[in-house]
Amino acid sequence: MKRVLRLRGVSGPTKGQVWDHPTLLRVGRLAQFELMLDDPSVSRRHAEVRKQGEGWSVVDLESTNGTYVNGTRVTTPHPLVARDIVQFGKVAFLVEITETTIEGPPSDQLVQQAVRRASFDEGIARLAFKRNDMPRAGEELLALLRAGHHLGHLESEDQLLDSILNDAVSVLDAQRGAIVLAHDDGLELNGKPRALAVGNGDSRGRFHYSKRLMQRCFSKGESALYRNVQDQAELISQSIADGAMASVLCVLLRTPRRKLGVLHLDRGIFQQPFSEDDLQLADALAAHASAGIECAMLLRKQREMFLNTIMVLAQMVELRDEYTGGHTQRVTKYALHLAESMGLPTDQVELIRLGTPLHDIGKIGIADEVLRKPGKLTAAEFAIMQTHTTLGAEYLANIPELLPIIPIVRNHHERWDGTGYPDRLAKTDIPFLARIVAVADAFDAMTSDRPYHPNKKGRPPAEAFAEVERQAGRQFDPDCVKAFLEIREVIVETMHDLMPESKKHHLPVAEPMPTNAPAVA
Repeated sequence: MKRVLRLRGVSGPTKGQVWDHPTLLRVGRLAQFELMLDDPSVSRRHAEVRKQGEGWSVVDLESTNGTYVNGTRVTTPHPLVARDIVQFGKVAFLVEITETTIEGPPSDQLVQQAVRRASFDEGIARLAFKRNDMPRAGEELLALLRAGHHLGHLESEDQLLDSILNDAVSVLDAQRGAIVLAHDDGLELNGKPRALAVGNGDSRGRFHYSKRLMQRCFSKGESALYRNVQDQAELISQSIADGAMASVLCVLLRTPRRKLGVLHLDRGIFQQPFSEDDLQLADALAAHASAGIECAMLLRKQREMFLNTIMVLAQMVELRDEYTGGHTQRVTKYALHLAESMGLPTDQVELIRLGTPLHDIGKIGIADEVLRKPGKLTAAEFAIMQTHTTLGAEYLANIPELLPIIPIVRNHHERWDGTGYPDRLAKTDIPFLARIVAVADAFDAMTSDRPYHPNKKGRPPAEAFAEVERQAGRQFDPDCVKAFLEIREVIVETMHDLMPESKKHHLPVAEPMPTNAPAVA
């Protein structure tokens, strides 16, 4: 049994509420304090109630409105005994002395000051209340609400993890934080962190976190508080020492179905150690966020499967035509480089990633005698070849998830001057993503051999870039051309990476052209 000091509210909104701690109660308006008081008479850092030997004393932290014991303002550490009235600003409390049972250290000698083995449902149930059943302070509750906001508004798994971690570091006043997720089999942690964050007081040099404590948290399936790691020789590792960690929280990320990973937070030697309320807040935050993390992980896997399916569909076109192997991959890479260089938002870049591999999907519907004809196409045959744009759009129209990429498939052969196909759109009437793919597609056409023109080999990159520049304002959007020329070194490097030397002069263009067609496909 151990004696614990308890403060019981006797006036205003705190009346009847209780706060206790075996060693320290920090008082103020800061959310990370053990006794957070949202009252204008209370300073941000108002006072501390400290354990001293067998008793306790209250220390004023130069607050604006003072700290009082039984009506007398304290200027030096003042002892507290049962039935004292201690007042912070205008908020008063009755001092009580209670006894509680403190569990000994675990058998493996890693000294944890507190452990939470709460289920997912229990973690969710503690969202709005602290462990003493008091409502959470404003900043704490806002962090939990923001976590819910992230789940509904962030599609990227990495963005979600970064946002959750930064909120945790901020509201729990940590000097740094890390999230490590489990391998897909869920049996052990991945050695590489998926998110890292630093607080205001930490440098952005080499990042430190304790792999040992994280793995222990994950394997035992429990969240743990290590209040004074510097005092425990068995806890000291190179990461803890180099990171000047004094207090560590390792919080289990989990859902009812599986363990997802671990959230690691630490405070430095010049900060107050984490408290059990901090552990409970972090655990509630982890439980609240874990459902979103699991959904994001599942969506990522679904997206990867979806992308793989798209690449298989794109390869179906290339399998029908021995000359077009690699065209889809190269055009996709060129288009992505161009989109990123033009500063497109992430969602638009993803549409390029999805849509470009399928830009020629309509060729599945073109007869072999036209698609695989070794010589020049007649005007009638070329008219048939042009229908691959509208056929592709028709194929994708029945797949709701692919509707946003239809403009790429249908309009990547439109021309800036309005003479392209199939809709003869001009200038900014052409969908912007289609204008990007048009440049990438044409460049690959010019640098690849033409099967319908046996004596025409692919042009050297320098000539192709020059032709793209000449076609600015005629075939291509001038802004797209300017950006493409600015990344020519990246494009050439990508071309060489994707086109083996032995095949560079044996790969045809993507689009057969009639005799009177312009130079650019």
